[in-house]
Amino acid sequence: MAAENTRRAAILGANRIPFGKAGGAYEGVNNLDMLTAALDGLVARFNLQGERLGDVSAGAVLKHSRDFNLAREAVLGTALDPHTPAFDVQRACATSMEATWAIANKIALGQIESGIAAGVDSTSDAPIVVSDRLRRTLMKLSRAKTAGQKLKLISSIRPKDLAPVAPSVNEPRTHLSMGEHQALTTTERGISREEQDAIALASHKNLAATYDRGFFNDLMTPYRGLTRDESLRADTSAEKLASLKPAFGKRGANPSMTAGNSTPLSDGAATVLLGTPEWGAERGLTPLAYFIDAEVAAVDFVHGNEGLLMAGAYAVPRLLHRQGLGLNDFEFIEIHEAFASTVLTTMKAWADEEFNQKTFDRPALGEVDRSKLNVAGSSLAAGHPFAATGARIVGTLAHLLAEKKQETGKPARGLISVCAAGGQATAMIIEAA
Repeated sequence: MAAENTRRAAILGANRIPFGKAGGAYEGVNNLDMLTAALDGLVARFNLQGERLGDVSAGAVLKHSRDFNLAREAVLGTALDPHTPAFDVQRACATSMEATWAIANKIALGQIESGIAAGVDSTSDAPIVVSDRLRRTLMKLSRAKTAGQKLKLISSIRPKDLAPVAPSVNEPRTHLSMGEHQALTTTERGISREEQDAIALASHKNLAATYDRGFFNDLMTPYRGLTRDESLRADTSAEKLASLKPAFGKRGANPSMTAGNSTPLSDGAATVLLGTPEWGAERGLTPLAYFIDAEVAAVDFVHGNEGLLMAGAYAVPRLLHRQGLGLNDFEFIEIHEAFASTVLTTMKAWADEEFNQKTFDRPALGEVDRSKLNVAGSSLAAGHPFAATGARIVGTLAHLLAEKKQETGKPARGLISVCAAGGQATAMIIEAA
């Protein structure tokens, strides 16, 4: 289909469950449970019972082998028409950004009229696997024909083979955790402890204030006793944050990344409903925002010195250059708070004249107006169930944009940047409908 014939993909609504702390309220809950709950909450909120949607795209990062068809199984557990198809997707922490992009493109191309993008993750129910040697022995055992063959294989198992392999999100090529990678970048870019703690404090204060004004009433389905994100600390302070000991980069000269300015391990699920304006109107749904464009980027964090979580420094400029926009053209800017220093190093790169001229042959994007940054709080306060974060941000931002346009009567745009494991990032632009 020619570009001039594409349709507008509208964000019609969103729903999520409160995010829980690892080992907290959702300790006995799995990905399928949480994703189904978030989807059913969306269905109930927008009266979609019995509806056959065009497609559902969802995913998880920490995934059991039994969840090979997670999105479809979740759909079958909801009140949606069981003829609604679904597929799994995964791009680490940007998974539900990718899902939103995929559903929006299908709508824009006229392939579907409606769809849901979603993400879910549980660090409380992370898969624990057996050793490679035990796995290979068990596979051979399943194919053994005789009692003798089976006995020989069983007797070959050694006690050390029985030790489970703990779940890990360390980078396979560097064997460093995301936090240790970011600690290197934090030091290289000269980010101070005070700057990081200020980002963390603002995240908690903004999220608490947003809850207090009832903003999330149309975005949240209470679950397992939670009505607010379990990691939110409304009473935190600069003094409390400053008292915390470093958690990453402790071998360095001045470690500054703590549990307070780093995202906590979390459990949760989030969903976004998309469709054509016409499909929404037929069901009494008014578009909140429109999907405009997106960009994905990757950095060479293995051989280069770009930093594991620095791909947003590439994705956002490419996206803005393509659209002919600058940072001042946005009412809200959402940068995923994997770590407070990730937000700061990304913004520093956008304002770096030498980096932008060398990389894009363009002037730097400039400084971010902090009054526009993560105004409803973000991952440091809400938590970060890896695959769910993108959908949380898209849903929140769509509501913020709709609210802004209603207040001012003027167009309103929002920019999102989400870094991801593997040295990747996804950027997205949406605007008020």
